[in-house]
Amino acid sequence: MGKWSREELDRAFQEMLAVIDRYSKELSWDSWVNLLTEDAEYYDDIFEPRIGREAIRQWLHEFCSTYPVTEQKFYPCPWYIVDEERGWVACEFLNRMVDPGDGRIYEQKNDSRYKYAGNGMWSEAEDQYNPAALAKMHEEWMAAKKACDEGK
Repeated sequence: MGKWSREELDRAFQEMLAVIDRYSKELSWDSWVNLLTEDAEYYDDIFEPRIGREAIRQWLHEFCSTYPVTEQKFYPCPWYIVDEERGWVACEFLNRMVDPGDGRIYEQKNDSRYKYAGNGMWSEAEDQYNPAALAKMHEEWMAAKKACDEGK
């Protein structure tokens, strides 16, 4: 048995999902960052590691204010697993864009792993995705958005 119960890990992850759902639409990631410990570490497939809550916050403010990321406002989580022994939660997010006007869903999957630190806080986050597939999805979305805007 791990340091935290499955119930605590699940409860903390459900809270994180609620925060992501609430604030991603507003492009305000501060509430998500506030779920990280001061010395948290963030890793992904493109960017250099971010160490420390404030470094992660600064990077998110910069990255999430760029187009077309500003239009990526939905992050459904079709599945997750709780590793009680390690204190981890692993999941899949779907990085989903707003409807450009054609009614299609534009999204790309992202696998994530979070290391729990207790008291509803997380000490590590890692995102793994295919950067080329994400870029292609963004390009397809931008083309659709342009076509829909020009057709109005």
